[in-house]
Amino acid sequence: MPASVITPPGPTPHDGVREACDRVVQLLLLHLQKLVHERAGPSPAEAPVTPPPPPQPRPVPFLDALRPHVRDLCVETLRLERKRFLWQHQLLGLLAVYAAPHGAADALFHLLALARGPEQLGLATQLYAVLSACLRDLLPATVATCVAQLHAGRLPDAQLAQLLRNLATVV
Repeated sequence: MPASVITPPGPTPHDGVREACDRVVQLLLLHLQKLVHERAGPSPAEAPVTPPPPPQPRPVPFLDALRPHVRDLCVETLRLERKRFLWQHQLLGLLAVYAAPHGAADALFHLLALARGPEQLGLATQLYAVLSACLRDLLPATVATCVAQLHAGRLPDAQLAQLLRNLATVV
């Protein structure tokens, strides 16, 4: 929801309130990050000598509910509103890791298809840099997702042209 809708006209909230809300959001994102990365299991250094059978990854209901809304989250992130887009970008990264392998490729596809201008396109390259550190074969998966969307003919002409311009710019 745009800030103009949730911030009533009149006096702005006290800076202390803004800082407290910023802190709460950061703590929530940190907790989500912990939940997402704990699902992958212990690191090789922490793993016991004889590993037990791998447990089923615990679901994160909040991220499960967000999975069908990746495009909407990308649209909101690309608005570049104050600190909000930084939180949304971080949330998009966590959702992409959580919903890997398809979630990451879908998120990158939407950012590439919707980005208008270098600043917005930079969000796609930043997300790729973060995700490629923990997800294998992300580039081929993203290209395959883009090609599949092209072949499916689901993109309006303007969005198709934007996707192709952005891909050319990134390459």
